[in-house]
Amino acid sequence: MRGWEPAGRRRTSMRTRLIRAGFIEVDRAAACLADPALIAYLPEPPAPDPAPEAGDGPGTPPDGISTGAGESLIPALARCADPDLALLSLIRLCEACTAAGPTAAPAALLRSLLAAAAAQAQNQAARSGEGDSAVDPAAQHVDRLLAVLGASQALGDFLVTHPAHLEALAPEHSFDAPGAPGVAEVVSGAVHRALTEEDGCCDPRPRERARAATYALRRAYRDRLLAIVADDVTSSEPIAYVPVVGERMTRLVDATLDAGLLIARAVVGPTANRVALAVIAMGKTGAQELNYISDVDVVYVVGPARDSGGEPLDEEELVRVGGEIATELARATSAGGDEPPLWPLDTGLRPEGKDGALVRTLASHIAYYERWASSWEFQALLKARACAGDAALGEAYEEAVAPFIWSASQRENFVEDARAMRRRVERESEPQGEDDRRIKLGPGGLRDVEFTVQLLQLVHGRGDARLHVRPTLEAIDALSAGGYVSRTAASALADCYRALRLMEHRAQLYRLRRTHDLPSRPENLRRMGRGIDRLELGEPEALVTVFKGLRRQVRALHEEIYYRPLLGAVASLSADEMRLSPEAARARLASVGYLDPDGALRHIQALTEGVSRRAAIQRQLLPVIIGWIGQGPDPDNGLLSFRRLSEAIGGSHWYLAMLRDSPVAAQRLCQVLSGARWTTERLAERPESIAWLDDDEELLARRPGLLCEEITHILRRRALTAPDEAGLERQAVEAVRAVVSVRNRELIRAALADSLDGVDPARTARILTDATDAVIGGALVVATGLVVAEREGAQAVAAGPDAAGHWPGGLAEHAVIAMGRFGGAELTYASDADVLFVHDPLPGCDPALAAQEAEAVASRTLRLLAGARPHPLTIDADLRPEGRRGPMSRSLASYAEYYQRWASVWERHALVRARACAGSEPLGRRFQELIAPLRWSPDGLSAVELREIRRLKARMETERLPRGTDPSRHLKLGPGGLSDVEWAAQILQLAHGAQVPGLRTTSTLRALEAAAQAGLLEVEDAGELASAWILATRVRAANVLGTGRDSGVRVDVLPSDQLGIRIVGRLIQMEPGRERDLEEIYRRTARHARAVAERIVFGSGQQKAGDAVVGGAATTAGRGAPGGAPPDQGIGGRAGQASLQAGAAAPAAPHRAGPPGMGARTANPSGAEPQRRGASPGAGAGNGAAQRGRAANGAHGGNLDQDAPAVGSRRRPGASTPPASRRRRPVRRRESGPYPWS
Repeated sequence: MRGWEPAGRRRTSMRTRLIRAGFIEVDRAAACLADPALIAYLPEPPAPDPAPEAGDGPGTPPDGISTGAGESLIPALARCADPDLALLSLIRLCEACTAAGPTAAPAALLRSLLAAAAAQAQNQAARSGEGDSAVDPAAQHVDRLLAVLGASQALGDFLVTHPAHLEALAPEHSFDAPGAPGVAEVVSGAVHRALTEEDGCCDPRPRERARAATYALRRAYRDRLLAIVADDVTSSEPIAYVPVVGERMTRLVDATLDAGLLIARAVVGPTANRVALAVIAMGKTGAQELNYISDVDVVYVVGPARDSGGEPLDEEELVRVGGEIATELARATSAGGDEPPLWPLDTGLRPEGKDGALVRTLASHIAYYERWASSWEFQALLKARACAGDAALGEAYEEAVAPFIWSASQRENFVEDARAMRRRVERESEPQGEDDRRIKLGPGGLRDVEFTVQLLQLVHGRGDARLHVRPTLEAIDALSAGGYVSRTAASALADCYRALRLMEHRAQLYRLRRTHDLPSRPENLRRMGRGIDRLELGEPEALVTVFKGLRRQVRALHEEIYYRPLLGAVASLSADEMRLSPEAARARLASVGYLDPDGALRHIQALTEGVSRRAAIQRQLLPVIIGWIGQGPDPDNGLLSFRRLSEAIGGSHWYLAMLRDSPVAAQRLCQVLSGARWTTERLAERPESIAWLDDDEELLARRPGLLCEEITHILRRRALTAPDEAGLERQAVEAVRAVVSVRNRELIRAALADSLDGVDPARTARILTDATDAVIGGALVVATGLVVAEREGAQAVAAGPDAAGHWPGGLAEHAVIAMGRFGGAELTYASDADVLFVHDPLPGCDPALAAQEAEAVASRTLRLLAGARPHPLTIDADLRPEGRRGPMSRSLASYAEYYQRWASVWERHALVRARACAGSEPLGRRFQELIAPLRWSPDGLSAVELREIRRLKARMETERLPRGTDPSRHLKLGPGGLSDVEWAAQILQLAHGAQVPGLRTTSTLRALEAAAQAGLLEVEDAGELASAWILATRVRAANVLGTGRDSGVRVDVLPSDQLGIRIVGRLIQMEPGRERDLEEIYRRTARHARAVAERIVFGSGQQKAGDAVVGGAATTAGRGAPGGAPPDQGIGGRAGQASLQAGAAAPAAPHRAGPPGMGARTANPSGAEPQRRGASPGAGAGNGAAQRGRAANGAHGGNLDQDAPAVGSRRRPGASTPPASRRRRPVRRRESGPYPWS
């Protein structure tokens, strides 16, 4: 057939041409091209050249394969995804057209199309194969036909069965062709004609006419589906076309559901006209991103029809009739028949799932979502969209459920529930014993993208209406535009999502069957790859490589955004037999104190099995380690912890070598593992800290200033250089995370020391306070630089801060003031940090702009520290004037004005423990000088002020104690607990701080020592208070270390269970076997302290209103020597410590600094464990004492009661109060406290 070859070109063999065209079955393809059924529709080929080349017979290719006129189709078939499939389907189509009649319209159309293909091939040959295909409509039509036949066997079968629908592939009949009828018109028109007998159906039976309408509906659906597919498979950029396919498929499904409702109502009868039914699309249907074949998820809502005439139906009848309509709708779309069903109509997302009613009224839907819905149901509602039926009812449904959607993130554990659901879906869909080819549900699949986007939408959408969109790609764009996801991550997510969706589309298109996996057969992979990109993805291996790369990229983005980064690798252990026999090992374990020898035996077997070097070393160590762990209070948990630690880091060469070569390190590790769960958990997070066990110097506090220097170096290596705000934010988060890791490291240092040497409040407080000061200072520097960079650009901070932490371009000095136990340098493991922010505009800077900068710096500091996972530093700035309603940062002048006009006794109380901790040192000193006259007032405390403090203390004791807790066991709020001691000390400071310089301290123990030395407190009483404070602090810290919990009610309660008491007793160095004495010792110590505190706080001394005298203090002042106690009788002196032999009662001794028999600690005033915020103004430097200020009380709000002036009120001292009959009893609220803002 020389007529099809370019002039002057050497003829190519037919086999080569077929292979180059993409045919796999070459011989079969050659035979099909010469098939008579096909040849009948092709024009006669041009005559052969009169002088063929040597070796060629006339009209015969070089390889002797002759295809006749069919050769003209090879160029068009070569553009198909699967030329073999396209050719076979074309022959079947020719046969079907011939059977319908050679002169019928389908046959005539097909003949003209194939003639156009032949002419196109001849024209391309004449142009030597150059140039694009012709723009002739017939040529485009045949290209669209062959592209569809080569991509989808199912649609080829439809055309063979219904050749009249060839017209649907014409360019002028494409889905959105200008002037063409819309999809709703086409589908509804077909149903209407069938129901009204316009198509020739004259069966009077409604069911039969409905059947005819159903078949007409399905044919019309597939007619329009042909148009969508033809546009898709002939697109030059199929990936970019993915959203168009989803949107068009959704419009087609919407129109089909509306048309299906016509059929359903016709079957149900006239009663259906009295019922309004709305179809609510869910899932991909609601999001307008349907695949070619998907479950169509819907929910039904019913109501009375408008203008239906007659009495409205009651709810029961509405539901019954609505259920019939919904059932008939499902039959029209999904039931079997002569025409195949379209897709499953899934109603499983309705309230109560498959157990719930098929249809509900709108009120019933709302009642369910208000009371019973789970968190995942609100995530599903994110895609809810009224798609068919009664438009007004559908719109009412959308409006009604919107508030539920955008408040769902406030539900308890919502984020964790969403994450757990994603993990469950991934786990349950995991294939067994085969390659993971999941496009949708697997790791890195479509669900990773969708869950990530939906969680961000639900969390942030409550305050940002821009995120209220349904399609995933639109949501990604909205998240990127709003700054919730970086542009780079958003772009990558969107690109990967489109590519994966395209693969899902093409995998489903072949047979129009629901599948969400990449095919495994090479021919199917080849068809998919050629359909996407013939040049790059034509081979199966290329497509699989791209697929795996997409999944890896998606998974990385998903874990970065959806989860916190997870690090660490766990080495696997090989099998081997244990050296000891099971019987001997079990007996040994029971003898050394293990309560579960069988469980311990399993741990030993797991650790020692195998022939590796690691297993060999562990076999050497375990006989000794079993005994050391058995000496601790919880051997079973200790061995489990040792196994976990060894499995996690046993592959590190230094770990087992250190345990083997340094007996002290191994023994210390066993002591920690068996008695300090919190320390163990932190060791697992920072395995390198285990090396400190071999070096005593590493367990000591770092020298002052060293941590600040380290953090300075860290920040120098992490400059803010990103060009955009998202990048700057990421860099700031990373920098602060590195800074906070310094504090987490120091927490471990303190915990190791306390776990090994007994809890020492002074040592712990020093380590943690220094670390917290340094970390907050570092975060303040980063936050300031971030604010300046966002305002001035990254170039403004390119040079970095100066030695003092000041940035070029800054408008103000910034400082942080520590409050509460943080201010008192009494931090411990369970403490947060109460702070105030203060700023001072730089010379020449606008104060308003400086205030804006300061507000932003304070907010960023809090947010960066709170986001430093896995152990963020909790910063509480609610103690500022006006509480949460006030500005986050105030200028020094603003503080001065506020305290001059509005300061109340509770604010003075809070400021007793104020200490400059970070930022500008000169500014911090000026702030302390500013508040000095307030907290160390020459006027002391008046009777009115003292009455207010007493009222707050009494209310705290009655309302803040957790329900169900024995007050005598509560370490903070119980009698003689931390609160009693701290309030007593701070009342003395407020009253006498101006006269006694030693009282001007933020430390509880130093204040008590100064009070005793000044004669304000008897030395014995000071010893009782100090002893109780130290013991409660040590027990509270031991609770954290022993249980592993650093928050919650149990941290503040003396344990009552045997194991808890034993662990706490060991951590405060009580003798083994005598730990139960701790309860008696604590009760006695607290009882003595309570008596002293009552005399100070609630004493009945006689004084006049306005006298600068403190109740109980007036009665005790003068008992001690006026000149103060001798140096050897100071509160912190060891001479004041009494000894109590284990189990023997002893009389209370003066100067008690700690309970005897428990490794009593020196009452060092430089450190003590703090209490968590919120106990009292005295118990935490305002732990709420300056929390919400004016906005909630006094002149700006209501009083707590009328017995005394409200905190912050401007009632004059001595002003009359209403009689008792007019007093309103305070209402106890959940989480209420003694302060006006509680």
